[in-house]
Amino acid sequence: MRNRVKISIIMSVYNPEKKKIFLQAVRSVIAQSFKEWELLLYDDGSGKESADFIRKAAAMDERIVYLRGSRNLGLAAALNICISYAAGKYVARMDADDIAKKERLQIQYRFLESHPQYQWVGSNVELIDEYGVWGLQRMPRIPGKWDFLLYSPFVHPSVMFRKETLIKVNGYCTSRGLLLCEDYQLFMKLYRNHYRGYNIQKPLLQYRETYNSYKKRRLLRRLREVRLKYHGFRKLGILKQRTFFYVLRPLAAGVIPVPVHYYLRRVWNNPGEKRKDYRWKENGKRQRTKKEVSEIFSSEALPVPGRKTGRKK
Repeated sequence: MRNRVKISIIMSVYNPEKKKIFLQAVRSVIAQSFKEWELLLYDDGSGKESADFIRKAAAMDERIVYLRGSRNLGLAAALNICISYAAGKYVARMDADDIAKKERLQIQYRFLESHPQYQWVGSNVELIDEYGVWGLQRMPRIPGKWDFLLYSPFVHPSVMFRKETLIKVNGYCTSRGLLLCEDYQLFMKLYRNHYRGYNIQKPLLQYRETYNSYKKRRLLRRLREVRLKYHGFRKLGILKQRTFFYVLRPLAAGVIPVPVHYYLRRVWNNPGEKRKDYRWKENGKRQRTKKEVSEIFSSEALPVPGRKTGRKK
């Protein structure tokens, strides 16, 4: 059966906290309109209870290949193991808490088949949290090296690679100094080797980004990103006096309080449709309560968008 596989989807999971969200991710793969795929589901050393649950999830479809590591190796090493097992011509990334649109694989497969000048293809993504879709992340259509200044110009779990390209660059770097920055480093390495990617200007993935996502961005992670940017920019030839601020940008962003950063992120990425106090009523789901909103936006520090202040103009 594996000799018919055209796309290998690689997903690493470790002790999934919210099992319902994990199952949504797996089911979104099973529901793909493109059928000739395999999902390499790698359990990165989860505890017994979580491991049993992941194994049961893998039994949902015969195209899911369950792999398990005896200990936690980290995302980069786990993905490299998946790549070594991949039977497909293409390797698609997927996180265990995101949701792929039904036509994602079909669109990306057709693109790479008809555009040999590109070695991978990503897409725009819808931003979601526990209440539904709250924004849209637009990515540059054909990123150049200068697009790496702010952040990675590709949303990692939205990308489909040519497997041969990943093998040629030896996959992901497993250095602990790049923990949680593996994708950024991979894309810069690909560009240094004269490979290029493309972003389809349609959201093919729902990318989970919540308030807790910002709380997890600790100082150590920001320091790793600073070091990665310094060396990566230098090798790409974009480290200049006028661009050095972008190297330090992760530290500058870390000074901004989490509620403010969260607020600004939503202002920037929300298209302003179906919107009320950054709460979407999507598919019949309830909106956030005032209490829930107040936990994010302090009324003393920030005005909640859309809320009347009572002041006269």
